Amino acid sequence: MSEVFEGYERQYCELSANLSGKCISAGLLIDGEDKKQKVSEIKAGLDDAEVLIRKMDLDARSLQPSLKAMLLAKLREYKSDLNKLKREVKKITSANANQAAHEELLESGMADAHKASTDQRERLAMSTERLNQSSERIKESRRTVLETEDLGVSILQDLHQQRETLLHSHKKLHGVDDAIDKSKKILTAMSRRISRNKWIVGSIIAALVLAIIIIVYFKLSHH
Repeated sequence: MSEVFEGYERQYCELSANLSGKCISAGLLIDGEDKKQKVSEIKAGLDDAEVLIRKMDLDARSLQPSLKAMLLAKLREYKSDLNKLKREVKKITSANANQAAHEELLESGMADAHKASTDQRERLAMSTERLNQSSERIKESRRTVLETEDLGVSILQDLHQQRETLLHSHKKLHGVDDAIDKSKKILTAMSRRISRNKWIVGSIIAALVLAIIIIVYFKLSHH
C-alpha cells in the first residue's frame, strides 16, 4: 500500500465525515445568514475533497497494476460518496426542496433527525475503521522498513569484515612478493658467484694442465 495514498485517504475520510455532519446541521437551519455560511463552508470542503480524490487517483495510477486496481476500486467508492454529498448540498441550496424538507421535518418530528444521526454514525464508524486499517498498514510498513534496515546493517557489517580480511590477505601477499623478490636477488647473486667460481676453477685446472705439460716436456727432453 502506498503511504502517500493512505495519507490522502485518511484526510478524505475525516473531511467526508465532517462534511456529512455539516450537511445535517445545514439541513435543519431555516434560510438565513447562518445557513448561507454553513453551505459556503460545505462547498469549500467539497472542493478540498475533490482535490484529495484527484491526488489519490494520480498516486494510484503511478503504482504497479495489482495495487493500482485495488486502489482505483476503493477510489470509486470515495467518488460515489462525494457525489452523494454534492446531491445533499443541492437539496439544501434548493429553495423548494428546502421548504419541502422543512415541512417534512415538521411532520415527522425527530424521526428524520434520528435517521440522519444514524447515517452520520455509520459514516463515522466506516471512516474510523478505514483509519484503523490505514494505521495498521503503516505500522506494518514501518516494521518492514526496520527489518530491512537491520538486514542492511548486518550486510554492511559482513562486507566490512570481508574488506578487513581482503586487506589482511593483500598485506600478506605483499609480504610474500617482497620475500620472492629478495629470494630472486639472492639466487641471482649466487648464480653470479657460481659462474665466477667456475671460471676460477677452470683457470686453475688449465694452469695445472699447462704446468704438467711443461714438466713432462722438460723431463722427456732431458732424456
